Amino acid sequence: MSIKKSKKIILKQLEYPSKVLIAWREAIGGNVEFRDFLIRSPYKELGIFCFAILNDKKSRRWLLDNNYGHLLATIEGIEGKDSALVFLKKNGFDLLFHFARSADSWKDSQIWLQKRDKLLYAISLKIEYVKDEIELRNQDPHKLNP
Repeated sequence: MSIKKSKKIILKQLEYPSKVLIAWREAIGGNVEFRDFLIRSPYKELGIFCFAILNDKKSRRWLLDNNYGHLLATIEGIEGKDSALVFLKKNGFDLLFHFARSADSWKDSQIWLQKRDKLLYAISLKIEYVKDEIELRNQDPHKLNP
């Protein structure tokens, strides 16, 4: 039996100007120009998030390796993974906790987020819409599923 030493994880602070968050919302919605702008900017993690939310493993690994584990936990929370939501709540990321749940259609978190941060609420609704569109495409019987 091997014993692993627990490694302290350092997470980078998340603070963004409103115009960057608006660009992020557009990038999440599929605007490649905004996504590429974010990737080339000091806010690279938001551009990488756009790939990670589409289940790109390399992007998810990048978030983790570059001290954005809380963004990865947010994505996993959006996907309904309880352990990610517990991590966010336990570590004081209440805004990200409700952001993730709002994007996963939890009405109580949508109400909470709408009262506290209208821009993040709008972004969560964009993610919810994108997720729903992907789900509809995946359920389309006219599409081949390789």
